[in-house]
Amino acid sequence: MSEPVLSVKNFTVEFWVDGVWYPAAIGMNFDVAAGKVTAIVGESGSGKSTTAMGLMNLLASNARMQGSVQIKGEEMVGAPTSVLRKYRGKEVAYIFQEPMTALNPVYTIGFQIVETIRTHFDLGPKEARIRAIELLGMVEIPDPEKSFEKYPHQLSGGQRQRAMIAQALACDPALLVADEPTTALDVTVQAEILDLMRGLKTRLNSAILLITHAMGVVADMADDILVMKDGRVVEAGTADAIFNHPTHPYTQELLAAVPKLGHSAKRELKFDTIVKPAPVLVLSDVTIEYPKRGRIPAFTAVKDFSLEIYPGEIVGLVGESGSGKTTVGRAAIGLLPIKSGKLSIAGRDISNATQKDLSSIRRHTGIVFQDPASSLNPRLPIGESIGEPIFLAGLAKDEKLNHMVEDLLDQVELPRSYRNRYPHELSGGQRQRVGIARALALTPDLLIADEPTSALDVSVQARFLELFQGLQEKLKFACLFISHDLAVVDILSHRVAVMQDGFLVEEGDRDSILKNPQKDYTRRLIEAVPVPNPAEQALRREVRLAKKL
Repeated sequence: MSEPVLSVKNFTVEFWVDGVWYPAAIGMNFDVAAGKVTAIVGESGSGKSTTAMGLMNLLASNARMQGSVQIKGEEMVGAPTSVLRKYRGKEVAYIFQEPMTALNPVYTIGFQIVETIRTHFDLGPKEARIRAIELLGMVEIPDPEKSFEKYPHQLSGGQRQRAMIAQALACDPALLVADEPTTALDVTVQAEILDLMRGLKTRLNSAILLITHAMGVVADMADDILVMKDGRVVEAGTADAIFNHPTHPYTQELLAAVPKLGHSAKRELKFDTIVKPAPVLVLSDVTIEYPKRGRIPAFTAVKDFSLEIYPGEIVGLVGESGSGKTTVGRAAIGLLPIKSGKLSIAGRDISNATQKDLSSIRRHTGIVFQDPASSLNPRLPIGESIGEPIFLAGLAKDEKLNHMVEDLLDQVELPRSYRNRYPHELSGGQRQRVGIARALALTPDLLIADEPTSALDVSVQARFLELFQGLQEKLKFACLFISHDLAVVDILSHRVAVMQDGFLVEEGDRDSILKNPQKDYTRRLIEAVPVPNPAEQALRREVRLAKKL
């Protein structure tokens, strides 16, 4: 057998914190061969990303690496910076989880790809530009020549991820490290990105190290799997062995926590569907437009959208990136004005509401954001973040406010002692619970949940969904749950609404939409959902690709 592209032996990563070395990855041993995909899976904090970043010494200055990491036989641990620079980008390329933070916002996409090419190859600006445009075409970005001149913020999430893949593949790397490459993408774009990575692996015979918590993606891509917990590999084997015959209790737990589309129990509404109560949220023929800014023309994001949500009901809103889901969610609580139509919350029309009107109406609403790390003030302890809406609304202060904050922490199952911790001291799942506690602080009639589970690993997500269901059944708030994860929507929703290009294309109860969709677009969304079973996923992929031909 030929030498593996990546060979890792007894690799340990530790961090120096307050005078103590804390291990993050311990005694890692694995190889990745050319043309093969090895996936590392596990909960947040298990050491997956630390291992991946440590391979090329991309960690903070308080980290130290021990053991051996060889790329095509060349040792990386302890190698001088000049050697590491020669390998970074050329032999080993990274696709990061969040392209918006990984790409430089002040340079065009084209400039950043050209920079990578010219760093490693003796090419002039014109030849490098031609190569960059060719790469953008290869990753199927529309109109590559125009996209070459665009900045990252001018592309959609899926297009930014493709641009980062184009940059990663600029030097035909021997090893591609993909760290959560599809987490923030909707199912159809995710399927296209995975097809693209699979095709490029075949064409370049590259090795791929895949870091992800999405078990459907692992089933779709991986040849071999490493399962990590608390910095150690607890189980390793082929994809078939891990998915079908897991031996370690943690692996079995991890797989049991994966939500499966079509396997959820029916959700019963707590009210008579014939004699319905007054709806909490009403959108009637709503059109939402982003106004002209400088040379950027006005853009109509949502057109003639109509939807009602009743007390105690969760409506799942799904669709591809750019379909208008988040725009609807923001308009529903008055964060965006509507151009035409009617919008009312708890019986109050806010179609043409002033800021003064909105401030009182917002006491009846709450919002849980996709990324709790960026939505929580890093300078405030979480107790203050949770109590702030109550204090500003004039409902309580001092001792009464303290008791209300403690009650909210109890509701989201966080220890009361956490009130003095800062956001960076909590895990992703814990921060998301803080986000829910803050959103529920004013006991809202309406809650907007915008992709609240996309950044959570499967076991944390399972606990989060159980908590969310319990809170919703107890407090009976109406909820618009925006998500690209149809399996999560299947678990939570009473009804499902499907958006495409700003229009509502299909709406109905959960089972009729997810099990018997009437529109081709909805069928395409469902067919693109990866399932956590390698054999079944391979068949689904073949069927989907056959339909594209």
